[in-house]
Amino acid sequence: MIDIVNDLATLRDRVGNWKREGLRVGLVPTMGNLHAGHHSLVRLARAHADRVVASVFVNPTQFGPNEDFARYPRTPDADAEGLAAAGCDLMWAPSVDTMYPLGVDNAVRMSVPGVTEVLEGKRRPGHFDGVATVVSRLFLQVQPDVAAFGLKDYQQLAVIRHLVRDLAFPLELLPGTIVRDADGLALSSRNQYLSPAQRAAAPLIHATLQRMRERSLAGEPRDAIEAAAHQALTAGGFEVDYVVIRTPALAVPTDGHGPRVALVAARLGTTRLIDNLQFGSGG
Repeated sequence: MIDIVNDLATLRDRVGNWKREGLRVGLVPTMGNLHAGHHSLVRLARAHADRVVASVFVNPTQFGPNEDFARYPRTPDADAEGLAAAGCDLMWAPSVDTMYPLGVDNAVRMSVPGVTEVLEGKRRPGHFDGVATVVSRLFLQVQPDVAAFGLKDYQQLAVIRHLVRDLAFPLELLPGTIVRDADGLALSSRNQYLSPAQRAAAPLIHATLQRMRERSLAGEPRDAIEAAAHQALTAGGFEVDYVVIRTPALAVPTDGHGPRVALVAARLGTTRLIDNLQFGSGG
């Protein structure tokens, strides 16, 4: 049975007991409505820690005013069952009042410069401030030795790496590989918003990223690759926010050498999907 905890004093008591026993603690931050991708992060954390905490918290500070905070799916019973099966020891499920005791409007907020100002950050102002804010709180609450984050949210992981390095959080970050359905679509809680026709069209995202990788490794110009990818996705019914090739640090490449990452954000109807593919030396 997994231990489900809602108050901070109990969480700190449980984790404190583990620490006094000399056990390593892993953290998997989530917003719930968990799927196989989240479960893989629990197993990753378990491989590097003796005890694993998974947080389940839909964080209001990372949603914009016109985004899907209110309708974001909340499935705590199924989450607890899946976490237990994946080897998680404790589900940390705080209320908004517990996470933000002075209220969301009066909360101390984190801001990470630079890496938050492009791509997702440019299109979702304030989103990464909210991510950095809640992740910092989770690190302080759980005090983990390791924390696992999925690579599907590539830019989010880059933001958290910056945060951890700059504030010297005493933990190791564990990047988890992207888990995909058989047709290539990256697993996401938002996939369930897709209609059957949209779900059938959605794998074009991964196919487009694969084609971008092939063309880039063949030496084709980046601008031409990005333009063709944009055209392919638009023809497939997507409304494209961006589809680009960047360096691992999310800078625009200045030459044709080194590791790269292709990133995409696009909408099918009202559902916004993101994905990425790393390639090249070190990719």
